[in-house]
Amino acid sequence: MALALVWLVAASPAVAAGDVAAQVRAGADGRGEVRAVIDIAAPPDRVWRTILDCRLASRMTPSVKRCTVLERAADGRSETREHWIKRGLFSPMLRSVSRLELEPSRRIGFRCIGGDIDDCEGQWLLTPLGDGTATRVVYENKVSAPFGLPAGMAAAAMRRDVPAALRALERECLENRP
Repeated sequence: MALALVWLVAASPAVAAGDVAAQVRAGADGRGEVRAVIDIAAPPDRVWRTILDCRLASRMTPSVKRCTVLERAADGRSETREHWIKRGLFSPMLRSVSRLELEPSRRIGFRCIGGDIDDCEGQWLLTPLGDGTATRVVYENKVSAPFGLPAGMAAAAMRRDVPAALRALERECLENRP
């Protein structure tokens, strides 16, 4: 069944603007996987710049309170970022440090390398659609929940937060045209 859902998302010819096709799986060990797809009526280079713009991080994902580029390779092919995340009034502030591997306007691979969320790995894939004025965005992430958060709670958060973040990415791409 899960394989069929993955195939349906991957083989989908189009996702209507604003619609997100998402699959979330959570294991009893607290490790979860998410794969989500959205088509955005903006070229890949604009989507690329929007995803990487730290100034927009909290607008796309409200739990992100601060985003900082700590290091950037001279060739622009990798960088290290720090995110400070706070989910709710009574939750602790979490720090995540990630290493990004960058293929301009095509792929952003990431891996957590430190902080409170140190077990994650994923990518953003950008595929031009039609004449290149639109982009299919695929987001994938495998992550372990911090502090022994129950798998069901982590999966529920991913089911809610990932589609909302992709819709916010679409909004930012369409509202903040360079």
